[in-house]
Amino acid sequence: AFHPDHATNGLFYVNYVDTNTVTRVSEFSVTGAGVADPASERVVLLVPQPATNHNGGMVGFGPDGMLWIGMGDGGGADDQFGHGQRGDSLLGSMLRIEVGPGAPVPYGIPDGNAFDADEVWAIGLRNPWRFAFDGDTLWIGDVGQGRIEEVDRVEASASGLNFGWSRFEGTSCFSGGCDPSGLVAPVHEYGHDQGCSITGGYVYRGTAIPELDGHYFFTDWCTGFLRTIAPSGDVVDWTDDVGALAQVSSFGIDGQGELYIVSATGTVSRLDRATS
Repeated sequence: AFHPDHATNGLFYVNYVDTNTVTRVSEFSVTGAGVADPASERVVLLVPQPATNHNGGMVGFGPDGMLWIGMGDGGGADDQFGHGQRGDSLLGSMLRIEVGPGAPVPYGIPDGNAFDADEVWAIGLRNPWRFAFDGDTLWIGDVGQGRIEEVDRVEASASGLNFGWSRFEGTSCFSGGCDPSGLVAPVHEYGHDQGCSITGGYVYRGTAIPELDGHYFFTDWCTGFLRTIAPSGDVVDWTDDVGALAQVSSFGIDGQGELYIVSATGTVSRLDRATS
């Protein structure tokens, strides 16, 4: 994630899991030639992981200039470590911190976080992969367990949110009772008859396909469909137009708002209008 003032300060941020199964969020800088300098690493945040799955991993800067970090629930199954509904844990949460020039070291706590763990902006996430901002709107693709994948949409200016895991998986009760009071319901969900692991994308704001302006893109690791949630709220399937996608691990956007699709098979594709 490039700092909003990257052109001036050369800073960017990386989330990775080290060999001790600890999530590291680190700050790096570039050399005078604009090349990333591995020797410049400054560790910002360390979060021990009790298992090797559900480690989240995305970082991104929000419209508030803060660094947002998606954290899974710690892994295993059934939220076995009990982090999903804990406001004092950094796991199963969306974190929001202040970094960069002028921020406290190793990081600052911005106003608006509302849980016992100061870094936590929202709880109740199983494995957010991925999240994206469209103006002040935050979209999250949250990977389900054995039945349901979900898409969440909220305003980034909100605070104290609870997305429901592990009380709920999507809109279905999972554990700890079935009272949805105080929970954020997904704007879309689909069952495992259609896929197994959501990969969330971005809202399209490019110019190559203007009729898709405002559509939120997402796919599934297992089945490779390509779908959007239109501004109307309708879900549109584009798989027949582009073909099934292979193991999409991420999406990207460029400076013109055009959309890129990243596959674990080693390819990066750009979405464009068909030429024939």
